[in-house]
Amino acid sequence: MKPILALVLSSFLPLALVSSAQAAEPETPALVQPGEEADLASFLWHKRPIVVFADSPEDPRFKEQLARLTSEAEALLERDVVVLTDTTPNPASALRKQLRPRGFMLVLVGKDGGVKLRKPHPWTVRELSRSIDKFQDRLQEVEDRREN
Repeated sequence: MKPILALVLSSFLPLALVSSAQAAEPETPALVQPGEEADLASFLWHKRPIVVFADSPEDPRFKEQLARLTSEAEALLERDVVVLTDTTPNPASALRKQLRPRGFMLVLVGKDGGVKLRKPHPWTVRELSRSIDKFQDRLQEVEDRREN
């Protein structure tokens, strides 16, 4: 009886280890979030929203842009970027009313809430990173990290 009990209990040990290891891992923030109900003011001074608009989730430019952004998510998360998507033109969301896109549009918003970049075609993470790295607040962030 004891060997069977030991066998049964030992079969649960790996499950306990896996669940405790998963609980110990810090949760990574979601890079892509729906933007239909997002408020840019909620990201002020702690995130750089990249808003990707399209008239349909099937728009090839929209699909390409999301693929580009998610393939190099680490570089964007390092720069405090959050990607907001809006593929529903009617009824117009608060983001659409504020940023007024026409069809596909990529909008980069700074931590200060100002529009830094508008593009009518997909951009690579490298192009976005280079633009972000020129922002004064990003330069200060990099300098602060070097000192620590």
